[in-house]
Amino acid sequence: MDLLTDRTGRRITLRPVDDDNWRAVADIAPRDEQRAFVAALAARYLLLSMRGGVWTSLGIFADDTVVGHVMWAYDEEDGTHWVGGVIVDADEQGKGVGRQAMTALIRMLSGRPDCREIRLSHHPRNTGAAKLYSALGFTPTGTFEDDETVVGLLVRQSPAV
Repeated sequence: MDLLTDRTGRRITLRPVDDDNWRAVADIAPRDEQRAFVAALAARYLLLSMRGGVWTSLGIFADDTVVGHVMWAYDEEDGTHWVGGVIVDADEQGKGVGRQAMTALIRMLSGRPDCREIRLSHHPRNTGAAKLYSALGFTPTGTFEDDETVVGLLVRQSPAV
């Protein structure tokens, strides 16, 4: 499988949040103007992962430096995997980190035998996110989660019965 690198040549990987990196992940903050769409700090998403029992948080690394956060969950009711809490630190944006992190997550989730569709939601005014997700193959499902547009990426078709 191809290595994922950002525009500066750093290797982009997703790693579990652990005792050594949780503080750096918690401190990840978006640009001020993005706070209408995502939490002010990744710490909020870490708490959702720790306390909610649904989400799994991952740190986004550029080489060995934490540069972002993403989380995922599996919905047993409809068999979809969900992506949430995607934040790339303000100073790291514009380098291709978000695209490569999403590509890594899509690869990871697609490798799970129970993965047939990946979904996420984004605010309609978050045009940067909409453009990225569309470029990665996500298409609108026609549904909404609160005030956010739900998009999906089919990974594999269910076998015909």
